[in-house]
Amino acid sequence: MEHLWTPWRSAYVAGKERPPAGHCIFCDAVQHGDDESYILHRGRSNFVLLNRYPYTTGHLMIAPYEHVSRLSQADQASSLEMMDLARAAEHILEATYHPSGLNLGMNLGEAAGAGIAEHIHLHMLPRWIGDSNFMTVVGGTRIMPESLEQTYAKLREQFRSL
Repeated sequence: MEHLWTPWRSAYVAGKERPPAGHCIFCDAVQHGDDESYILHRGRSNFVLLNRYPYTTGHLMIAPYEHVSRLSQADQASSLEMMDLARAAEHILEATYHPSGLNLGMNLGEAAGAGIAEHIHLHMLPRWIGDSNFMTVVGGTRIMPESLEQTYAKLREQFRSL
């Protein structure tokens, strides 16, 4: 039997990396250094960071600094910048990873699938034909070809041009 090691997930599964009640991972992330929080870019109203538990390599999120739970609560400048950053991220992800496509999405509310329902965030992730294989379907395991540190180094360099 072959083993796939994903040691970075153990802290999350054990609940050690989940923020205590009343803490927001996005609000906390902007208070720490970029390298510690995997922040790729800080804009005027939003920031871009890697998802610590990605579905695919390059899975990033765009979140406003403002702590709001609905897109309709975000001010217009924040909404517009979020889309501008999504457009820039599209270009960067395509230039860096050459995916077959991209998923872009936002889950508003716990019932809609939001893991962090109290702070909106836009997911953007590269996709390749065949990237959902038997390991995900049968084993509930994702195979990641590079570490978060490698992904961060690649994308951070690209986001510096913004």
